[in-house]
Amino acid sequence: MKTGRSLQDWAKEIERRANAKRDFMVDTRSMEMFNGEQGPQVSLELQDSRLQLGMTENAHRQIGTHLNIPAKYYELMRKENPELLVQNVNSWLEKNPTRRLVRALDGDMRAFLSDRYRCIDNLDIAECVLPIISKMPDATIESCEVTDDRMYIKVVNPRIQAEVVPGDIVQSGMLISNSEVGLGGVVVQPLIYRLVCTNGMVVNAAGEKRRHIGRIQNFSENRELFRDETLKADDRAFMMKLRDIVSATVDQTQFDKVLDIMRQAKQVPITGTDVPKVVELTGKHIGFGEKEGAGILSHLIAGGDLSLYGLSNAVTRFSQDVKSYDRATELEAAGYDVLTLSPAIWKSINEQAAVTV
Repeated sequence: MKTGRSLQDWAKEIERRANAKRDFMVDTRSMEMFNGEQGPQVSLELQDSRLQLGMTENAHRQIGTHLNIPAKYYELMRKENPELLVQNVNSWLEKNPTRRLVRALDGDMRAFLSDRYRCIDNLDIAECVLPIISKMPDATIESCEVTDDRMYIKVVNPRIQAEVVPGDIVQSGMLISNSEVGLGGVVVQPLIYRLVCTNGMVVNAAGEKRRHIGRIQNFSENRELFRDETLKADDRAFMMKLRDIVSATVDQTQFDKVLDIMRQAKQVPITGTDVPKVVELTGKHIGFGEKEGAGILSHLIAGGDLSLYGLSNAVTRFSQDVKSYDRATELEAAGYDVLTLSPAIWKSINEQAAVTV
């Protein structure tokens, strides 16, 4: 499992962002893109002022998606003809006006969202779940992080553990994540922690998710948003449910199901004699590329376990090597996807990877 921030640094950064963030409901006709010193920026006309903001990668993606500008073309204009990008974006913002929620932090627009987007922020989640985790006997937060896109809390409960094979101990845990910028809602998922190499595996097939969808907010003019009492009441109801979900997620029954899948995968060999080809073809199904595949292959060979279980562990072990915490967590989930490849797909991969003389 990739190491993130210390719990103290994580908590400080969550609180800092909560105090620094600003949200605006704007009419797109009063929003304008322009080329600044650091590349494309946006200008928002507010009630009595005009605000200039930089743009994160996520804000660029969301503006392009909203305006139906193909991603490759958007990036081509951004890199090679930024004036053309500005003309395109401003033209479509004016031609097809809508109301959008703009989320800003540290002088940058970090999200460009629907007026129905409900702001469930990281500090709210942290204040809800940390007291619950602290009351779980022996539970520990093994890793936590907050990135531009998401917040993560990864918890392990050593009271629920077992051996896949003698000496290979795994423990039950959970991943709690949230995105303040429209890249997924609040998610609570089971997590398996492998003691041999401190791998984490996110169980994609189970868990609870809550989308950030709420009422349409209507205003006659652009304005900065603050929480009203109705939203606070809605949030309290949601947080009560979230506490129940967190309390129930580290569950023996769910853990036993995943343990059985792991034990079965241990008995499923890699029969394709071209092992690098097995990794390459698996990557095409699961979603990792050639460079990541090379790292996964290295860990597979080093681990010496040429089975479906061994390949899954190589993926989750490689997750610790990547720079991005977001990508590391995606690879932890990819490890479970490898583990649960259908027999038909696994057979096809191995047949295609058979070396013929």
